[in-house]
Amino acid sequence: MEKKTRVCPDCEVTQEHELGRREFLKTVGATAAVAATTSLPLFATARAHAAATPKSAAETAVKVLFDSLNEAQKKQICFDWDYKNPKRGLLRTHVSNNWQITKPQILSDFYTKEQQTIIHDIFRAIINPEWYVRFLKQLRDDTGGKQWGVSQSVAIFGAPGSEKFEFVLTGRHMTIRADGHSENHVAFGGPIFYGHAASGFNEKPGHPGNVFWEQGRKANFVYQLLDGKQQAQALVATRPDEAAVAFRGDKGGFPGIPVTELTHDQKAELQKVLLALVEPYRKEDQEEALACLKRQGGLDHCSLAFYKDGDIGDDKEWDNWRIEGPAFVWYFRGEPHVHVWVNVADDPNIALNAQG
Repeated sequence: MEKKTRVCPDCEVTQEHELGRREFLKTVGATAAVAATTSLPLFATARAHAAATPKSAAETAVKVLFDSLNEAQKKQICFDWDYKNPKRGLLRTHVSNNWQITKPQILSDFYTKEQQTIIHDIFRAIINPEWYVRFLKQLRDDTGGKQWGVSQSVAIFGAPGSEKFEFVLTGRHMTIRADGHSENHVAFGGPIFYGHAASGFNEKPGHPGNVFWEQGRKANFVYQLLDGKQQAQALVATRPDEAAVAFRGDKGGFPGIPVTELTHDQKAELQKVLLALVEPYRKEDQEEALACLKRQGGLDHCSLAFYKDGDIGDDKEWDNWRIEGPAFVWYFRGEPHVHVWVNVADDPNIALNAQG
C-alpha cells in the first residue's frame, strides 16, 4: 500500500520533511561523533569577515564527509582540483539549470545513513536558516514531490582541509557550493543557480507560490519608481540567452539604465533588492558577494535592465530582469518559470563555465 504524504498547511512542508528536520536536530550528533575522531570542531563559529573559511560550518562537515568515504565511494564522487570533464570542462566550475554532477543520488544506498546526515548538515550550513523550509518546498515542487536528497547529487574536489577544495551540490534548479574561500576572487565558491517552477512549467502572472518571486516584486517596485525617461532606458526589448552571465569588465556596455542615473531614493530601493538577492544564502557568502561588488565600485558601477519579452500575462510586471557590473551578474529569468543565474567575483577575468 502506497504511503500517503501529509502536508503541513502552515509551512507547506511534507510530514517527511518535518520529520527530517527533527531527525536532523537529533542526528547531528552523528556528524559530531565522526568529527571527534578526526579532531575537528563540528560547526565553528562564523568569523566576522566577508568569506567562508575551512573552519566554517559547511566546510568542517565537508571534511568529515570526505574522511568517512571509502575508496570505492571516492572513485565516484571525488576529483582532483583541476579535473576536466569531457563535456562540461573544468567540472568544479560548471553551472547549469538542471544537472547532476555525479551519478549517485544522496538518498540512495551508495551513501550510509550517517553520510546522508552529514550531507544534509552541509546543505543546511550553506543556506540561510530562515530559508531552509522554502528551499525544501522548491525542491519538492521541482522534483514531483520527492523529498530532499532523492534527486540531488554531490561532488568533492581537492582534499578538504587543504588550501584547495570544494563541495558542490546539484539538482534541478540548484547549484550550491562550499569551498572555504579556496577561490580567492569569487563569491559563493563560483557561479550558482537557483530556480522554482511552483505552479507548473508555465507559471501564471505573479508566480503564485514561488519562493523566489519576492525578489522580482522588489525589483519591479524599483521600476515603478523610475520616471518615464528612466523606464524607457531601463526597458530592453529582448532577453539574452539564460546562461549568458559571463563577465564583461569595465567596458562591457551593460544593458538598461546605469545605476548612477538613479535618484538617492531609487538607489536605496535597489539596495534592498540586492540584499534580497543574497538573503537565501549563509551570512559568510552574503558578505563575500557584497564585498566583491564593493571592490568593483558597488552598485554605482552596475546597470539595471528589465526585458519586454517573456512578460507573463502581458501585465507589464516584468518577469525578466538583470543587474550587471564589471564582475557581477545576477540574471533573474522569470519566464516560463523562475531561473536565476548568479556570477559574482572581484575580478572580471574569471572565466565562466555555464550551460543552459
